[in-house]
Amino acid sequence: MMVKPALRKAMLALMVTSLLGCSSVDNVNYADRASQAEADTSQRLIEQLLLTSKTPDVPTQSIARLTDLVNVPELQSFISAALQNNPSLQQSVVALKMAYAQHGITSASRLPSVDASFSGTSTEDSDDSYTTDITVSWELDLWQKIADSSNAALKDIASTQASLQSAQDLVAANVMRSWLDISLKQQLVAIETQRLTVLDNNKALILARYRVGLGSLEDLDNANTSVASTQATLADYQQQLAQSKRDLTLLTGQWTGNDLAVNITAEFPAVLNPINSLGQQNLSQRPDIKTAFYNIEAEALRTDAAYKAMLPSISLSASLTDMAQSPTDALLTGPLWSVLGQLSAPLFQGGKLSSQAELAQLTTEQRYWVYQETLLNAVNEVENTVGQEYSLAKQQQHLIEAQLSAERSFVSYEQKYRQGLVDIFDLLTVQQQTFDVEAQLANTIYNRLINRIDLGLALGLGVLHEA
Repeated sequence: MMVKPALRKAMLALMVTSLLGCSSVDNVNYADRASQAEADTSQRLIEQLLLTSKTPDVPTQSIARLTDLVNVPELQSFISAALQNNPSLQQSVVALKMAYAQHGITSASRLPSVDASFSGTSTEDSDDSYTTDITVSWELDLWQKIADSSNAALKDIASTQASLQSAQDLVAANVMRSWLDISLKQQLVAIETQRLTVLDNNKALILARYRVGLGSLEDLDNANTSVASTQATLADYQQQLAQSKRDLTLLTGQWTGNDLAVNITAEFPAVLNPINSLGQQNLSQRPDIKTAFYNIEAEALRTDAAYKAMLPSISLSASLTDMAQSPTDALLTGPLWSVLGQLSAPLFQGGKLSSQAELAQLTTEQRYWVYQETLLNAVNEVENTVGQEYSLAKQQQHLIEAQLSAERSFVSYEQKYRQGLVDIFDLLTVQQQTFDVEAQLANTIYNRLINRIDLGLALGLGVLHEA
């Protein structure tokens, strides 16, 4: 039974439509579902945070970039140096260049290829012969299979760009954290130095009283113990301070062998609260979410290309050939030309192509769930850092009150000790408590400022401003 030409064309069109539609719907849905999930989640999260946001102590100031959180000119110069020289960041820059190179390889398949050859043959008892051949070949991208692969490579570039953005943001945040850490260590060194001065004075007083028979040997031993313990702690903080300065230098990607050139004050710089930028931010600006989304789109395009690999392909080739008895005569002086058109279609490969298409589609689904996980982690980071902001604010307020009470208690106990109403153990305990509260307050303020930097990253604030 013969099949009519019209029926054959209809069957071919149905087959092509079925193959093209096998994956496109699901792939587009994955990208659309991811985009919709991010939009809905961001909206609900921002509405929730705006309802609970109460930060009267923070000035309402426009925050567009991560570096807007801290306005210290010397710090900005360190951030600029780190963005230019940090070795880890430069690796991400090279990765982006590699993605561009890979796109060039993929896109080359869309252009015709030209091959040229020249050969010579020398045979005994016969004339030499020379052959020149130039061949131009081109595969027609009838189903946009090559275009899909090329566009997938473009999505890989976008994903790598987002990864580079993430690396830049992280380097800038680490420089800011290191700057605050140096300020903290300087404060702790100052606190321990003050503690040591007071303990040395107490030790001298106890020693004087002991020599005149007004004190005991146990009082003197307690004083010596406190002094030695504080000296050990001070030595540790001094080493931590020196290490923090080396870490800041390391982040800039430069080493001179000298001490840190800039003078960082012990007082913490003002760090704005990024909650004020909630109205302008959404989670889609986070680099990790961008990367995950572009990976979905890239795999969706590769899935389309994998299904289209099962369709017929058309290739054209044209060649110019010339044969002569001398090299100069063989340079296409009287060439013969030929043109060939070829239609080929895979008939049976043991299910290889269908398995590749199924694998590509499953990879797209996997990328979708990676995106979902990244989105949930982003929401969790925002909620945790916002909660930490409020918790640390309360802790800071309580510690300020505790510090005032401890200072008053210290003055009172010092007077009572000089009057002989309390022993040295009670005085040392109150003194230790006073300095401990001061150190705890410094650490709490440091943690709160660091948390604001983390909150800026969680909200998608970056080094570069995006409208």
